[in-house]
Amino acid sequence: MRSRLAARSTRLVLAAAAVTALAATTTACGPEEDGAAATTTSSSTESATSGGSDSSATGGSSDSGSDSGTGSGSKDSGSSGKEAGTDDGGKSGYGQSCGTNDLNFKVTSETQAGGYYLVTVSAKSGITCYLDPNTPSVSFGSDASGVASPVGQGGEDPIKLTGSAVAYTGISPKTTNDDSGVEFENVIIATSEEDENPAQLKLPEPAKVDKPIVTNWDDEISGAVPQVI
Repeated sequence: MRSRLAARSTRLVLAAAAVTALAATTTACGPEEDGAAATTTSSSTESATSGGSDSSATGGSSDSGSDSGTGSGSKDSGSSGKEAGTDDGGKSGYGQSCGTNDLNFKVTSETQAGGYYLVTVSAKSGITCYLDPNTPSVSFGSDASGVASPVGQGGEDPIKLTGSAVAYTGISPKTTNDDSGVEFENVIIATSEEDENPAQLKLPEPAKVDKPIVTNWDDEISGAVPQVI
């Protein structure tokens, strides 16, 4: 188990580092904060295709917030994610596994389990794909210490995403009971360890990160509440 998690961390750290390097070479405007990355400002589809790196910031807390992409914090897939973007990511096949760039993302701040971030995803317009019932690869920054450990909570079957259907994962940025940790404004997420195009998502408020955890994908919000088990 230790070697599997180490390999997972290494792959995600390499992907995050590559995103950091890309951001550094393509950003021509203005200086950024120490360790800061370009944040996602679109409220629809752009974050699903843009990579990114960590940003340190200070700020207060909030109980709710949203980021790029669409989707809903509601379990009812019949009424969620109706604004799920317009870009099909160049894919329109059926039966394929969902890649990060097939999805729209939304992040909200929740208060259960001591506070966590609920990530809601929906397929881009024209896409039908299946989200494997594993944990997404999640990292705060490009250092191995910011890689979220899977807690094995969530669904067990692939989730079909098309139209207004949505899926959820929950991320707890801090599981320690002290004041340790580093603040980040963004989280990096990918649907698999092998995905070379992770998405950078803007958090509703800066998060203090120390030993983060993440749940499996689930089609119910109740399965996406992260807990140390």
